[in-house]
Amino acid sequence: MLDIKFIRENPEAVKENIRKKFQEEKLPLVDQVLELDSENRKSITEASELRAQRNTLSKQVGMLMGQAKKDPSKLEEAERVKAQVKANADRLAQLEQREGELEREIRRLLLVIPNIIDPSVPIGPDDSANVEVERFGEAAVPGFDIPYHTEIMERFDGVDMDAAGRVSGNGFYYLMGDIARLHEAVLAYARDFMIDKGFTYCIPPFMIHGNVVEGVMSQTDMDAMMYKIEGEDLYLIGTSEHSMIGKFIDQILPESSLPQTLTSYSPCFRKEKGAHGIEERGVYRIHQFEKQEMIVVCKPEDSMEWYERMWRYSVELFRSMDIPVRQLECCSGDLADLKVKSCDIEAWSPRQKKYFEVCSCSNLGDAQARRLKIRVKGEDGKNYLPHTLNNTAIAPPRMLIAFLENNLQADGSVRIPQALRPYMGGKEILIPKR
Repeated sequence: MLDIKFIRENPEAVKENIRKKFQEEKLPLVDQVLELDSENRKSITEASELRAQRNTLSKQVGMLMGQAKKDPSKLEEAERVKAQVKANADRLAQLEQREGELEREIRRLLLVIPNIIDPSVPIGPDDSANVEVERFGEAAVPGFDIPYHTEIMERFDGVDMDAAGRVSGNGFYYLMGDIARLHEAVLAYARDFMIDKGFTYCIPPFMIHGNVVEGVMSQTDMDAMMYKIEGEDLYLIGTSEHSMIGKFIDQILPESSLPQTLTSYSPCFRKEKGAHGIEERGVYRIHQFEKQEMIVVCKPEDSMEWYERMWRYSVELFRSMDIPVRQLECCSGDLADLKVKSCDIEAWSPRQKKYFEVCSCSNLGDAQARRLKIRVKGEDGKNYLPHTLNNTAIAPPRMLIAFLENNLQADGSVRIPQALRPYMGGKEILIPKR
């Protein structure tokens, strides 16, 4: 969410940013919010003047009523002043009501106007214009056929989609045996990996209030993603970023406490509406999954350095499990409205002979902090808004697809990389049951 003062002083820059994001339908919002802001400031000025007059007129009434005891002619004048006090009070009540209406409407529009993107973001209308920056590891294709990921899991008696369908419907799964253990091993390894990087491990609430949802994401994303608890002001989180950034709502943080570096585990729940192709079935695009996340709250001048550091952590983590990856810079049209800059880490799929997304790293500037009223008290005693960032550490079971395909052997067994063996009871290889 942009500062109204910034929009007031830079309306054309805000409009140009909207054009860069290919959201021309939002251009009228800039003029609308400025018009409402102008009306609101006039209302505030008039209300302030009326409050000042009220004090003066009230004293005048008291003085005239005192004089009326000796001079009855003063009584009529006192009544006129009283009538003016009453008229001013009625007008002030109207203004205060209108101020509330204007502030709510201004905030509604501000929540829709996109954040200013970083100058380094490539310009393009959608994800087809995202730019590959760098590859890490050899994207090899083995000399044997790699089955679809659920077929690999089924050979280990590791997944049951049919039973999940009977119990919960499409988009759910049962993981069992070695595959379920592998799922938890990857999460535990990612947890310890991030702790070793100096992050504090957290388990957050898995449900949050509506005002927190509004603070951490756009209305469009909220409607497309979030499950609401019927009859409650509670939503199931789509990622632990939601509750972890929400942790600081309405707080003033001492500057000495920055940066806040947190890594959080949670289940995640998403609607995932719409039809999806064969490559997004199985356990790729699902309603429920688990994730290890990384979150940073920092000084504005440090946020780009943290952005660079965080996506490189993802690369290091995946490469330690012998999974080739690449960094893909998200273009302007593919950025969610709150984001200043974002990139995806994509894992190599030797079966599909292409990369697919496994991590998303984002710098949101001060947008979430402004929405949630998160402030930092600087050394000079003045408050300012921090920047917030988030990135996926590990999100199985999707990343299991990359793991299984890249560590599958010709005989159907799955090799366990050295880094993961302590979390798999020392196993070096998984042997299929069929």
